[in-house]
Amino acid sequence: MNTEKSSLLRWVLVETSHPRNVGSAARALKTMGFADLRLIKPKIKDVAKESEAIALASGAVDVLESSQESESLSLAVEGCSLVLGLTSRDREFGPPVLDWESARTLIKETVANQGQVAIVFGPERTGLDNEHLALCTHRVWLEANPVYPSLNLAQALMICAYTLRQTLKQASDEPEWMINREEIAQLADPAAIAAMLDHWRDGLQAIGYLDPKNPKKLMPRLQALFARSRLHKEEIDLLRGIAKQMLLRK
Repeated sequence: MNTEKSSLLRWVLVETSHPRNVGSAARALKTMGFADLRLIKPKIKDVAKESEAIALASGAVDVLESSQESESLSLAVEGCSLVLGLTSRDREFGPPVLDWESARTLIKETVANQGQVAIVFGPERTGLDNEHLALCTHRVWLEANPVYPSLNLAQALMICAYTLRQTLKQASDEPEWMINREEIAQLADPAAIAAMLDHWRDGLQAIGYLDPKNPKKLMPRLQALFARSRLHKEEIDLLRGIAKQMLLRK
C-alpha cells in the first residue's frame, strides 16, 4: 500500500476515555501503514502525552505526536467526500447502512480517485450518538457474533486497519476504478450538509412548517433523506437558497 493512499485516510476517535486506547490505536495504525490520527474531545486533554498512551503506542509514538486533537468532529471530517461511522447499534434514522466489506470497496473507489475518507469511532462506553452520525455519510457495522458482538475500541480499529490494508494492497494490482474524479470532488462534505440542515430548520420554523415545541421527527427524516442523496456542493447552495427565501417570509 502506497503512502499516497494512506494520506487520504483519516482515523477519527471521538471522546475517547482511556489513554491506553489512544496508544493502542496509534500502534495499530502505524503497523498497518496509516498515520493520520484525529482525536475529538478526548476525556483527558492532551491525551497523546499521557504515559499510558505512550506506553501502549510502543514504537508508534510518532503517530501519537502527530495526532490532531480538537473540539469539533465537523472540523475533522471537513473536505471528506466519504465519512464512515463505525457502530453496531441500529438507528431509526441516520445515514445509509453498510457492512464493513462493502465499506472497504467504497473506500477503495474513493481513494483511487483522490477523495478524502474519514473513519470515525465513538466513545468506548456509548459509541457514536445521533449527533456524531449526522456528520457521517454512512453508518458501518462489523460482522461479529450476533449473540455477543462486542469489540473494544482498539480491537475494532485494528480489524479495520488490517482488512483495509489488504483491500488497498489488492487495489494496487487492479485497473483504476472508473469513477469520475470530478464527481468525487463535487460531493459536499458532511459538515456542509449539517450546516445546510440547520439553515433549513430555521427556514421551516419561519414559515410555520416546523413547530420547535413539537418537532416530531421532521429533521431526522430530512437528514436521512439528504444522507441517501449524496449531495453535491452546488446542490447545497441551491438548498440554502431555498432556506434563505423561507426566512425572508418570516
